[in-house]
Amino acid sequence: MDSDDDAIRARGRALASPLRMRILRLCLHEARTNRELADELGINPGTMLHHVRSLVDAGFLRAEEPRRGARGAREVPYLATRRSWGTSVEGISPILIDTFLQEIDGLPADEIRVMRLGLKLTDARRDELMGRVHALFQEYASGEADADGSPISLLFAEHPDVPRAQRTRSNRQPEG
Repeated sequence: MDSDDDAIRARGRALASPLRMRILRLCLHEARTNRELADELGINPGTMLHHVRSLVDAGFLRAEEPRRGARGAREVPYLATRRSWGTSVEGISPILIDTFLQEIDGLPADEIRVMRLGLKLTDARRDELMGRVHALFQEYASGEADADGSPISLLFAEHPDVPRAQRTRSNRQPEG
């Protein structure tokens, strides 16, 4: 087995968790300690450390200079490397959707801006649209964060409009 293949699989496993995706988002603009992450996400610090170490090992988080916490304990803050943006992970869509739903859980509806549009496009025009959207996301992802800005998250989803009768049973939404 090739070590490059092992590294690719390890990176895929590291990103195959909504919790880890949320950790990366929280550490994107501000270095946070294991304790801060555990408190923010409401999980045990030991469990959090396992997830943080997985992200560090895969190169998605990096340890910053240790600091002293409120009680004088040594704390290591972690900052996202932004490497996850360019990492392709098979089957990532459900993970990203779950991550998005967890991130918006409890937010007032008027704080979430949603756009929805139905189109009928040829494959070529659809590819053009998706390329333009990806280029726009890439432009912002590769730019510097605004020092006086507020962190936000974006999710863009494209899907076919499949008539209800043609959907597979596993893809159907519960009725009621």
